[in-house]
Amino acid sequence: MTAQRSLFGRLLGGFLAVVILVWLAVVAMAIYENTVLQARHTAAENRGWTRQILLNLRSVAHAPTEVARVAAQVETLRADMLREVNYWPKPVMLQVWLHGQRVYRSAGELPGARALPAPHDPALGANWSSATATDAASGVVVRRDAMHDTSWLLTSSGAAYYLTPLLYSLPLLALPAWLIVRRGLRPVQTMVAEIERRSGSDLQPLPPSGYRELAPLAASVNGLMQRLTERVERDREFLSDAAHALKTPLSVISANAHLLLNHRHDAEQLRDADHGLRLGVDRATHTVHQLLALERARSDDAGVGDDEHSIELRHLLRERLAHAAPLAMQRGVEIELEAEAPCVMPLHRESLVAMLDNLIDNAIKYSPDGGRIAVTLARMDGATQLAIADQGPGIAPELRNKVFERFYRIPGQEQPGSGLGLAIAERAAARNGARIALENGGAGSGLRVNVTFTAPPPLSSEKPA
Repeated sequence: MTAQRSLFGRLLGGFLAVVILVWLAVVAMAIYENTVLQARHTAAENRGWTRQILLNLRSVAHAPTEVARVAAQVETLRADMLREVNYWPKPVMLQVWLHGQRVYRSAGELPGARALPAPHDPALGANWSSATATDAASGVVVRRDAMHDTSWLLTSSGAAYYLTPLLYSLPLLALPAWLIVRRGLRPVQTMVAEIERRSGSDLQPLPPSGYRELAPLAASVNGLMQRLTERVERDREFLSDAAHALKTPLSVISANAHLLLNHRHDAEQLRDADHGLRLGVDRATHTVHQLLALERARSDDAGVGDDEHSIELRHLLRERLAHAAPLAMQRGVEIELEAEAPCVMPLHRESLVAMLDNLIDNAIKYSPDGGRIAVTLARMDGATQLAIADQGPGIAPELRNKVFERFYRIPGQEQPGSGLGLAIAERAAARNGARIALENGGAGSGLRVNVTFTAPPPLSSEKPA
């Protein structure tokens, strides 16, 4: 079993990771400043000091001792300035030449400082920067070398300098972050508690969330509860339908079974009971098949779904007409099919077969002996229309909506049936993106059933299922 991860830990860890990344960026910027920018600042500082010192020495260029004294005073003044601002001085070497003779060379930066290497000494290394200023008139040349030392970054004191702020600030940042994340997840915990408090039969929708981030989650849960509610209602409806539909044929079976047991020596009674028993079993079997077809036709997966395939409607229509041909031949009913070019559509085959079988069976059942049924399939106004017209008694306009209700049968109807055929056809049509309409048949008699598929068919080159 996969270990569960903590969303709280994920959010808090992400926050702390951002803090550490910011700290690393600051450290990287500091290292950049102490390597690249420090060298630029040191070079600029060298140029400024050499020019300033040269201006101070021009007035005393006639006396070498005075030149050395003024240069030393300038270095002392600089050291005093740095000491007042608590700034750690850089190692600096100042040299002055008068008419080609070196008259001054600084011995050290501050009292106790290490002795400085000579200029151009290999010990200076790349961390030293130099600047020279020359006055041709007085013969004074001033050279200043300063070191921008970055090696301290790799020492323990350098690491402590950058780690100390992080170690001090991280706990102060972690506690507020912990409180903020914990408080931010409270609405999720409230929603979870609301769901856990409910019983298995409580499918009422959750109250709307006041947070934009949780509103889609609440809407998804409510949508699932709505689908579950509809599924439970369908299951109850199916059980009710089954009990209602099977009550009559089971009563017939029971009554005829009783006759068989109590009239064993009466041949005529036995024949009647046997005939009634067979009719009851046939009716019960037909009702069960119709109930199953009704349940499949009103499945959750209305519209295009994973169980739909490209179906050549004309081919399927011919197949179902051939299946109904024996029943039509018994009644002497003639069936004519008129179809245009192949029509391939994404359809649910099982529910579509149930719809076609019920519509064709009804047309044959209610047609007079020797009658004619016209079946047409055509494209009209951008939609595909299937029409089945018979010469039967038809349905009065005021009853054309009621006949789609389950178990409804037209008063005075002589033909046997369960009252589920048109209900199955309507639900199957809806599942396949179609609608059914009833109207008068040709020449004002009979019934015409129009099934209109509103979804445009794909290219006929698609391979049918």
